[in-house]
Amino acid sequence: MIREGTFRQDLYYRLNVFPLRVPPLRERGDDVRLLAQAFAGRFSARLGRTLAPLSSEDFAKLRRYEWPGNVRELQNVIERAVITARDGRLNLDRSLPEPQAGSSGPTRILTAAELEVLERRSIEAALDETGGKVSGPGGAAERLGVPSSTLSSRMKALGIRRE
Repeated sequence: MIREGTFRQDLYYRLNVFPLRVPPLRERGDDVRLLAQAFAGRFSARLGRTLAPLSSEDFAKLRRYEWPGNVRELQNVIERAVITARDGRLNLDRSLPEPQAGSSGPTRILTAAELEVLERRSIEAALDETGGKVSGPGGAAERLGVPSSTLSSRMKALGIRRE
């Protein structure tokens, strides 16, 4: 007997015969716009608020975000935007999470010195992970995706020594 709310173990294997790939929200173009409009309508009705339609600027902000939490995260962001709305406008600035390091969203321009610090940290981290091994299989050069000669010359230029 199967309890309600439990997953039948054999069901996974039956479904896995024909796997379906559902692309993440960030790859689904206009779906962000359609879902955001639907969620905004639902939450504003539930809260008894009248809100202006989402502007093209709002959609641009939503499209720039990576959506690691997919549709559920979009739903939560829109709900927060409706709750914190001011003057009949969604408050996306307060609802959208701050961009994380490594995201493809807009970033500030780094100086040469800042780039050098990032490069140094990345090389040092790769060397730490590989136990100081620079080249060959499992070496830092492989981890960084650069030829070992390039890594060696960058290490020399940055004054990084193997331990």
